[in-house]
Amino acid sequence: MDENKFLHEIETRAGLTRDQSYRTAVAVLQELHDRLSTKEANDLGAQMPGEFKAIWHGFDAPGRDVRRTHRKDFVKHIGEVAEVDELQAGRALLAVFRAVQMLLKSPTGQEGEAWDVFSQLPKDLKRAWIAAAGRQAK
Repeated sequence: MDENKFLHEIETRAGLTRDQSYRTAVAVLQELHDRLSTKEANDLGAQMPGEFKAIWHGFDAPGRDVRRTHRKDFVKHIGEVAEVDELQAGRALLAVFRAVQMLLKSPTGQEGEAWDVFSQLPKDLKRAWIAAAGRQAK
């Protein structure tokens, strides 16, 4: 999946503009990156399309600790970075999760590399990850 298709999925699923979709993707990816172990972050980063690969690796910090971020914090961060309301930020979280799952060629969000990401999420974000897999585009 290329960068344009990745952003298009977010736009379509969340009902956002291209600019909002880009900012949303960056916000979600930053939170997701910091939520994953270094090894898993590197594995997922290798799958990122285009410019998002550089952005993803820009979040790397030697010796960083895994942040124990939960859904509420994800949504708040998305709203602040993308300048969208809480409802839009919640939809955007699911849209970016789904775009990542598609990037990883995971229909249910639980195959291969997607399983590795899923396994490191807390329960509330696991529910969002699964919900994103079942969410249909508008």
